[in-house]
Amino acid sequence: MKTIFKSFLAFAVIIFSIAFTNVNAQTNPKIKNVVLVHGAFADGSGWQGLYKVLTKKGYNVTIVQNPLSSLEDDVNATNLALDKQDGPTILVGHSWGGTVITEAGNHPKVAALVYVAALQPDNGENSVQWLQTAPPAPENGVLAPDEKGIAYYDKAKFHAGFAGDLSKEQADFMYASQGAFHAQGFLTKITKAAWRTKPSYGIVATEDKSINPDIERAMYKRSNTKITQIKGSHVVFISQPEKVANVIVDASKN
Repeated sequence: MKTIFKSFLAFAVIIFSIAFTNVNAQTNPKIKNVVLVHGAFADGSGWQGLYKVLTKKGYNVTIVQNPLSSLEDDVNATNLALDKQDGPTILVGHSWGGTVITEAGNHPKVAALVYVAALQPDNGENSVQWLQTAPPAPENGVLAPDEKGIAYYDKAKFHAGFAGDLSKEQADFMYASQGAFHAQGFLTKITKAAWRTKPSYGIVATEDKSINPDIERAMYKRSNTKITQIKGSHVVFISQPEKVANVIVDASKN
C-alpha cells in the first residue's frame, strides 16, 4: 500500500509540475519592460491608468516626458529612457509619439513597437503628409502655429476633439497640462523607419476625431502592422486602458 501511495504521490507531483509550467508559459511574457511615449498636446500624466494596469500585470513601465521641441529632441528623450532598460523592451507611442517611436525604435533594446492611434511615417516621410490624406473631423481643434512656431489645441474643441469619451473634468485637466508642441516636428522627415525591421502592433481608435481612423488604418496596412480596433476617442489608452494593455501584452509574448 505504501508503495502504491508513493507512486501516486510522485505521479501527482509530476502532473502538478507540468500544469504549473504550462500556466507560467501562458502568463509570463518574454519581455517585461515597456516604455510609453506621449504625443503632442499632452504630457506623460495621461499614461497613469495604463501604467497601473501594466504594473499590476508585472511589467516594468517607464514614461517618457517629451520636450516636444523637435523630433530629434523627442527621440533623444526616448533613447535616454531606453538606455536605462535592463533588457528587451516594448516601445509604445501615442499620436505624434508614433512618429517618435518610428525613429527611436531603432534602439537595440527595442523588441517591438506598439502604435496607439498613432502616426507611422516611412523613410523620407513626415507626419503632416499623412494628416493631409483625409479631411479632419469638425471636432478637430489643432490650431495653426503661433508667432513662436508652437501649435496648441483649441480649448473649445479639446473635449470633443481630443478626449470625447472622458469626463469634461478630466479633459480640462489634460488641456491644462498639454505641452508646447513645436509644429516643425510635423514637417521633419523620418530617416530610418524602425517598423521596417521590427514587429509592429497598431491600435485604431474608431471614434478618433484628432487623427482620422482611416489614416490610422492606411498607415498600419501599408506597414503590415498587426491591427486592433478599439472603440474610443483619440486618447483610447485612457478610456480603454485594459484593451490597450492587452495589445502590449500580446506584443511582449511574441
